[in-house]
Amino acid sequence: MTSLFDRLKHDAAPEWAAYVGHDFVRGLGDGTLPAASFRHYLVQDYLFLIEFARAYALAVYKSPTLAEMRKAAAGVEAILSETTLHLKLCAGWGLDAASIEAAPESRATIAYTRFVQEAGLRGDLLDLVVALSPCVIGYAEIGTALADSPALSNPAHPYADWIREYDGEAYQGIAEESRAQIDRLARDYLTEARYPRLLSTFRHAVRLEAEFWQMGLTLAD
Repeated sequence: MTSLFDRLKHDAAPEWAAYVGHDFVRGLGDGTLPAASFRHYLVQDYLFLIEFARAYALAVYKSPTLAEMRKAAAGVEAILSETTLHLKLCAGWGLDAASIEAAPESRATIAYTRFVQEAGLRGDLLDLVVALSPCVIGYAEIGTALADSPALSNPAHPYADWIREYDGEAYQGIAEESRAQIDRLARDYLTEARYPRLLSTFRHAVRLEAEFWQMGLTLAD
């Protein structure tokens, strides 16, 4: 049986290809992404994580069982811990915590994070995790793909640590758990009548992910 995530990805293939194959992603892989673009992305990704933590907090409320509540709570804790690690990464790129936390959210950051939160507020836990999945699972796919880049053999590759983080066992495990959660929830909540709405949510989230890359590439506000 095809997993719900794989079905969504298949039915949103053009949007998915534009996301995982974006020029920003290719620049990460071959090391040619301008440093200014990566710094801008890092700042916005930190602000993104804060709002993502709020979405996972909403998942606690929306969870139908105690087991799902515990998973959602663990997700909140993991994201909050990631913000600390993210600041360390930013420091290596000359970005201090005070300036990052004072930075305004870009329009792409606002659009994506508020869309995910609204999907969860209006719907149930399945709506929320489907909206979250392009980020959670997509980054794992991107990390694995970029890890095979011949350019990564260069010890001076500027984005090797970022790539290895998302190709690493820990993050890949998070993505697999997200896939499993989507399928668990689908068994209880999915009907064929509902599928088109879930696909619409997924497609829009994927487009917003691509716009987030574009924001980093063009240094957009």
